[in-house]
Amino acid sequence: MDKITKWLADHNISEVECLVPDMSGNARGKFTPTDKFLTEDSRLPESILVQTVTGDYVDEHNELVDPADTDMLLEPDPDSVRLNPWANEPTAQIIHDCYTRDGKPHPISTRNILKFVLDKYAAKGWKPVVAPEVEFYLVKRNLDPDEKLSAPVGRSGRTEKTRQSYSIDAANEYEPIIEDMYDFSEAQGLDVDTLIHESGTAQMEINFLHGDPLKLADQVFTFKRTVRETALRHGIYATFMAKPMEDEPGSALHIHQSIVDAETGKNIFVDDEGRENETFLHFVGGMQKYTPGFISFFAPNVNSYRRFTPEMAAPTSLHWGYDNRTTGLRVPDSSPQGKRLENRFPGADCNPYLAIAASLACGYLGMINRIEPSAPYHGDCSSEPITLPRTQEHALSLLLECEEAAEMFGEKFVRAWSAIKRDEYEEFNRVISSWEREYLLLNV
Repeated sequence: MDKITKWLADHNISEVECLVPDMSGNARGKFTPTDKFLTEDSRLPESILVQTVTGDYVDEHNELVDPADTDMLLEPDPDSVRLNPWANEPTAQIIHDCYTRDGKPHPISTRNILKFVLDKYAAKGWKPVVAPEVEFYLVKRNLDPDEKLSAPVGRSGRTEKTRQSYSIDAANEYEPIIEDMYDFSEAQGLDVDTLIHESGTAQMEINFLHGDPLKLADQVFTFKRTVRETALRHGIYATFMAKPMEDEPGSALHIHQSIVDAETGKNIFVDDEGRENETFLHFVGGMQKYTPGFISFFAPNVNSYRRFTPEMAAPTSLHWGYDNRTTGLRVPDSSPQGKRLENRFPGADCNPYLAIAASLACGYLGMINRIEPSAPYHGDCSSEPITLPRTQEHALSLLLECEEAAEMFGEKFVRAWSAIKRDEYEEFNRVISSWEREYLLLNV
């Protein structure tokens, strides 16, 4: 706590946001006066870890957490201390780790799941390096859930009507918002790199500098809060839904991954001559073999599966290729030390801790079990048959059949995740859509 205490004093902080990432990757927690934060232990009910995205509790609640609704202990991570630049008074935000009452890492905490996977890498003398790319849409304020989303008005007074991939002028339409986003990111020490205008109307992509997986997951978690807050200040919304509009491409969270030797820092995906080696191919093979079992962590919501649509800039099969953006697994051109694999399966709606953990878990299993990949794919892969699950229900059934998921994430976490996501699916399934009323009401 000495490091945290000094930081709070140096920044004259009067209030602290004690944050815990929930299953959806959103912030749960509480506001605490600084003096109380420094003198009292932080606690939260462990039941917040088994809430659905609608705020309901799963039927298996009493089997997953203490029926007495007891507290879990929170431990602040000093590496996650950041200023909250949009608060009205000097406020810090600190991400906390969750522990059980007997002092063990809580098995249902999503941040702990990533730490569990990283521990397996550390035991082998390996250190993963990741670089996320996060896509999102800016949209008009939408107060009616039945109203379709649309692009907001830009500084020209007009809205985008056509796709403007990589357009500088189209991105500049939202310059005031983007400038505030960068200012907020800089104030929080986020390693945001380039921004581009993606192919959707008012769709942006921000790239992060490569680094430690846990720190990058914390940054993506913080960045999502930042973008939403920035948009609200300008009277619009920012959404990380995987597929917010039917005629526009989905939003992804691509993950670039490489592994270095913990002692030497050398990329273990290449040999001494800089050529890709068996370890790299086994990592690719693991991604191909185990992604179906882990896919619900890349596509966690009912809306996520609408993104897996042919010819809409999203993968639909398990192929891999060299500098091929039509495959789900892409090997970018790079120097030998930068040899990496890009995982293009996760949607922007994923929990970054779980998506990074699942991606690294698949690659780890591939290396440990020496899984051989298929031949690299050449050409347009979008014409290939769809082999990914198209519904949340199918993805969850694959998860329960995947013994390796319980091995990497823990049986209790897999049970909790499955219970939460099945409840969400059943609640969604009760809703009758406008499409059904339009085409089935008088025609069947």
